[in-house]
Amino acid sequence: MAHPSQLGFQDAASPIMEELHHFHDHTMMIVFLICTLVLYTIVIMMSTKLTNTNSMDAQEVEMIWTILPAIIMIVIALPSLRILYLMDEMDDPHLTIKTTGHQWYWSYEFSDYDLLTFDSYMAQTNDLPLGSFRLLEVDNRLVVPTESPVRVLITADDVLHSWAVPSLGLKTDAIPGRLNQATFISARPGVYYGQCSEICGANHSFMPIVVESVPLPNFETWSSLMMESA
Repeated sequence: MAHPSQLGFQDAASPIMEELHHFHDHTMMIVFLICTLVLYTIVIMMSTKLTNTNSMDAQEVEMIWTILPAIIMIVIALPSLRILYLMDEMDDPHLTIKTTGHQWYWSYEFSDYDLLTFDSYMAQTNDLPLGSFRLLEVDNRLVVPTESPVRVLITADDVLHSWAVPSLGLKTDAIPGRLNQATFISARPGVYYGQCSEICGANHSFMPIVVESVPLPNFETWSSLMMESA
């Protein structure tokens, strides 16, 4: 059973995820107000003495229940469209990574570096260091620089996959023969976990994603070591 602290969103680690948190709170408040109004109406109807039951016309009420939902939809749609635009728009990314989904692991290719390509498999339970997360840790983490715009080009080699990291506000389908794009900025150093969110076969739940955000000097050191070992 999940702990109560795990029932909500993960802590936001990117500006986009912070916007999604605000939009969630905004929408849930509207839903709460609607539910309160409906409950109040039900209570009033159940407790009324049923006077004026022969009324056949109520233009004012019909105008209210036509115009009010339209206003509510606009109040929800405008911030939603703004977030969709922010999620898709990035003019000058500092780093581009091509992510390819396989059955059942991920491959990463850094387009701005030569020979910086590696596969990421789920770490076996017997190889996990103390304190690591079982079924979520990988042998090669995807390392990115903190506070730098990163563009991820996502595709698949065999079947449908989905590259999802909740803390960064990312969830993009990996489709064979098609290149999808996701963008993010990691707001602080840390390790962020995700999983394939598409049912892609027998080992669907065994292809986790681990994104490690580090300061730029540490990222440059890591990339140099990876290219030397390639």
